[in-house]
Amino acid sequence: MAAAVGREIAVARRTAGASQRLAAARAGVSMSQFGRLERGELRRPSLEAICRASRAVGLAFTAKLYPDGTRLRDKGQLALEGRFATVPGEGLRVAREIALPLPGDQRAWDLRVTDGHANASVEAEVHLFDVQATQRRIGLKQRDDPGAGVVILLLSDTAHNRRVLSEHREALRPQFPLDGAAILRALRAGRIPAASGILRL
Repeated sequence: MAAAVGREIAVARRTAGASQRLAAARAGVSMSQFGRLERGELRRPSLEAICRASRAVGLAFTAKLYPDGTRLRDKGQLALEGRFATVPGEGLRVAREIALPLPGDQRAWDLRVTDGHANASVEAEVHLFDVQATQRRIGLKQRDDPGAGVVILLLSDTAHNRRVLSEHREALRPQFPLDGAAILRALRAGRIPAASGILRL
């Protein structure tokens, strides 16, 4: 990352026709340190140094965090996924960590149930906090994965999640119309549910 940032700073400086000496002076660092930053030779450049160097060449440094595909799973998450894996009846197969089919995209569904033709992708949440963020995250996955099929929002059956659902269930209804009983009936009968829904286990 430091090397990539350094290259962008160097290109911007050259495009502006500025010398390293001038850019370093604007950034408030020595010319040698600025040069090392451009070449990616600083092992641990500080965020302040990157921001100063970027600004000196007419760039604004911003950062955004993205899921890297290595979702942290605690005992609760693993237990929830394990409980779900025992639900589907004969004719259904369950797989874990189904990556989205986009090159370089590291997002994945926690689980996927398939009968060989239709799919149900599962997003498991031990503690449901930000309902809107969860809706957006799942909606983007559905948009980017043509094979997602219906989506099951799988929740641990805790007092916290029951309280959140009691407050937000109807807001979630358009995206997840089915309730848990209908989902369980379909899965236990070896069928993919007819629509997306929410299941507490």
